[in-house]
This record gives sequence, C-alpha cells and structure tokens, in this order.
Amino acid sequence: MAKLTRRGFIAATLAAGTVRTLPQIAAKTGGRRILTLVYDKSLGMMRAVERVVP
Repeated sequence: MAKLTRRGFIAATLAAGTVRTLPQIAAKTGGRRILTLVYDKSLGMMRAVERVVP
C-alpha cells in the first residue's frame, strides 16, 4: 500500500468524490467530456482530470 501524506489523502478523497458526482452533473448538462492527464506534484504521479464542455 502506498504511503499517503495528508495532502495526498485529501487529494485522493476529493478525486474519489468527483468521480462519483461528475457523471450525474454531466448527464444533466449534456456536452462533451474531455479527459486530460496532468502531473500532480502532491501525489507524485499522473492523474486524470475530466472537463465537461458544452
């Protein structure tokens, strides 16, 4: 298991919450989803960021 710092834990928790709520928001608003990979210094690895574009 990876050692998580306080900042990493908060980032992982927020990311998990976003994954659960974003599909519901996207279904209501419509539009295209754009998935981008970014390097997160706090986590020390790449993570996916999903944007909804009308």
